[in-house]
Amino acid sequence: MAWQPVANEADVIEGEVLGTNAGNTPVALYRVDSEILATHDICTHAYARLSDGYLEDGQIECPLHQALFDVRTGAVVSGPTQCALAVFPVRVEDGRVLIDV
Repeated sequence: MAWQPVANEADVIEGEVLGTNAGNTPVALYRVDSEILATHDICTHAYARLSDGYLEDGQIECPLHQALFDVRTGAVVSGPTQCALAVFPVRVEDGRVLIDV
C-alpha cells in the first residue's frame, strides 16, 4: 500500500463531505473538529455514495436507507447495515491530503 494524494486540504470543509477516488477506490473525506478523516465512499448496505449523505456530529448518514456510521472508526451507529465502513489513514503534506488505501 502506498500513500496517494486525493484532494487539496482547502477543499475538505468542516462539516461537509467530499467524494473523491484513490485509484479505483471511491473515498469520502470529512473534516470533523479540524481533523481530516477518510472512509470508503460506498455504503455497506446498498450501493449509495456516502458523499451524497449527511454529516453531523462525526456521523455520516447514507442517503439511500439512512444507515449511520461513525466516520472516525467506521462503526455502524444504526442500521439497516451491520457491516462497518473501511477507514483509511490520512496525512496532510504541503496542502495535499494523502490516504493509504
